[in-house]
Amino acid sequence: MQTLRAPKRPSAKRASESQTQNFYTKVYDLVRRVPPGKVTTYGAIAEALGTKLSARLVGYALCAAVGSDVPAHRVVNRFGALTGKHHFGHPDLMKQLLLDEGVTFNDDDTVNMPKHLYTFRPCSKDHGKKNKKAT
Repeated sequence: MQTLRAPKRPSAKRASESQTQNFYTKVYDLVRRVPPGKVTTYGAIAEALGTKLSARLVGYALCAAVGSDVPAHRVVNRFGALTGKHHFGHPDLMKQLLLDEGVTFNDDDTVNMPKHLYTFRPCSKDHGKKNKKAT
């Protein structure tokens, strides 16, 4: 006698991988908007994506971007510390890349955040639409 099995459902792992890839792509798109000479934070990116509590996931995404065209060196922690520097092959490379772009540092080797912090403008639901006056 043959045992019948329920049809297989799409694996949660595949859905999760797809969601992760989508999140990573959104992170990379935002990081590419940070101009040379500016930095942003893991938390600012998470907040811009509507996932304010996911700063750590932003870090994971940037870790996966090593060796790509994503300027991951422009992302620091909320205090301006270069917490991702160990992913750049040499401990001084992240700082050197920022210095080359004109970023200045405090005596404690943190980025001068008031001068260099880049923040993302919140997206509105009417983004790109003209406001119509009520008649």
